[in-house]
Amino acid sequence: MQLDLNLLTTLDALLAEQSVSGAAERLHLSEPAVSRTLGRIRAVTGDPILVRSGRAMRPTPRAIELQEEVRELVLRARSVLSPEAALDVASLERTFTLRCHDALTSALAPRLVDHVSRVAPGVTFRFLGETSEDTADLGRGIVDLEIGSRASGPPDIAYTHVADDRLVGLARRVNPLLSAAVDIDSYAAVPHVIVSRRGRFEDAVDKALDAAGRRRRVVASVVSTAGALEIVRDTDAVVTVPSSIAGRAVVDEALGSFELPVELPPAPIIVAWPKRAATDLAHAWLRDVVRDTIVAVLRQSGDRVGACG
Repeated sequence: MQLDLNLLTTLDALLAEQSVSGAAERLHLSEPAVSRTLGRIRAVTGDPILVRSGRAMRPTPRAIELQEEVRELVLRARSVLSPEAALDVASLERTFTLRCHDALTSALAPRLVDHVSRVAPGVTFRFLGETSEDTADLGRGIVDLEIGSRASGPPDIAYTHVADDRLVGLARRVNPLLSAAVDIDSYAAVPHVIVSRRGRFEDAVDKALDAAGRRRRVVASVVSTAGALEIVRDTDAVVTVPSSIAGRAVVDEALGSFELPVELPPAPIIVAWPKRAATDLAHAWLRDVVRDTIVAVLRQSGDRVGACG
């Protein structure tokens, strides 16, 4: 059976007014139009709904039984089809799933969780790491936000360029490399570690060195920044990382940062989300909070790198 939900609205008015003319006035319709709709309601329900009693009309027992339920259904339908009310962040109860590289998670998560736990205590986060292969989790609604460096993909995904994260080098403070100004020859001569979710042994650094007629020796490719930092902390290898990571790492007195002697473009930070979430007020709030947190992390990390490099 195909039901016209407009029948519920008319039935609600008829039961409230107990009059075709009253329902017509309430709905801003003509009396003939309401009479025709009443006929359809009678056909659908198999009940007269309103019957003549003298000069008035009275609801049938079935109509009286339905009245409260019809009113509730109409109100719920109006709520569903009305614009969402203003968001009350303090009472929001929701879990958001974010996917980003472990390096960015380590920089972003502490500040994000701290802020949100104070302003929206009912909100929890699930942080997922990047996978070695691209997935459709964002489009399927499994992930609410993906934070990465790519601004292209399926047409049902929206993207925004939040910021750029410049690249710097990290080495342990006792590394001989840091005993003097780091030039391109000394940089190319030390062992290097690469962070790659696909296990690659080359990246933009190799292209820049090749353009300058230099080559480096990569001793390890690891999937996580945390793993790379452990190698750098205990060996004379160096790693090239975004400043947001270096800013947190140099708090550890065992590590120091240095400016790269090659020109590398900054790493863009792109936030992606399903387009269908564009009008979700809670999701819009999340996007704003994540964007502001990323900017704050970059600002603070830049200060740390500048002071400790």
